[in-house]
Amino acid sequence: MNKNLLRSKMALAGDRYEDLAEYIGISIGAFTRKINEKDGEFNQSEISAIKKKYSLSDAETVAIFFSA
Repeated sequence: MNKNLLRSKMALAGDRYEDLAEYIGISIGAFTRKINEKDGEFNQSEISAIKKKYSLSDAETVAIFFSA
């Protein structure tokens, strides 16, 4: 996962972790663990919600969530 790219998208939108966690329906703790790859990863519905919120292209979505 490319957390820096996701953080840049969040920053451009003026969002904090709390904002995006609430938007996708998870706790801030769960969000923090997922973005730091400590306890699982974002599931398909969460990725779809983030893609919609930030109008991510397919390429951007792959770059954020499916990169090494």
